[in-house]
Amino acid sequence: MLLIVLAFVVFTPKVKAQQSMVQDVNYLFLEKLLATARQNYPIVKQYEIQKNIDNLNIKGQKLNWFSPLNFSYLSSPNNTINFVDPRFFTGYQFGVNINVADILQKPNKIKIAKQQLLLTEANESQYAQTLEIEVKKRYFLYIQELNTVKLFSKSVQDAEGLLNDLRVKYERGEVEFRVYSEALVNFSSISKQKLEAEANYLTAKASIEELTITKLEDIK
Repeated sequence: MLLIVLAFVVFTPKVKAQQSMVQDVNYLFLEKLLATARQNYPIVKQYEIQKNIDNLNIKGQKLNWFSPLNFSYLSSPNNTINFVDPRFFTGYQFGVNINVADILQKPNKIKIAKQQLLLTEANESQYAQTLEIEVKKRYFLYIQELNTVKLFSKSVQDAEGLLNDLRVKYERGEVEFRVYSEALVNFSSISKQKLEAEANYLTAKASIEELTITKLEDIK
């Protein structure tokens, strides 16, 4: 009968705790986590840099219309006679070479540059959705692990109180050693589970901070 009471005292808090996890979700804080991740996560910054590069490339292609044109000039002084290569014109002579192929390809190069920017923006948008989902998943897991720690903290307190009570009764000869020993083993088991829950909680916390690049305590 005593063992049944022991089990009830230890595991009843677990049932109650599992029913109220949702109320611990802070959606305002979650939005702050998302905003911080969007601002700090390196891949997000890489997309911003890539968009700047794409925009500069578009501007460069638009300003580069004269690259297919090559200007040249030739100087032939009036007082110089060249019998090897006689010229009919003297003074300064100017020439223009036009690369028709480059001129015809220029609109396509501008279009390709614009398409590259659109591709970067599409990839950025897709990654933003992925990042949002990942932050939410890690935050909900963090809340779950936090509740698990609370659960085992309460269970350890209950088990410790019952163990102390049984120790006194055992010393008085009111209960058998077997009952006291089982309570001691149960307390040790729950204490170990509490340590594991705390480790999982810290891991979940670190997984969020991996995306926000900021400690949760510093996000206000």
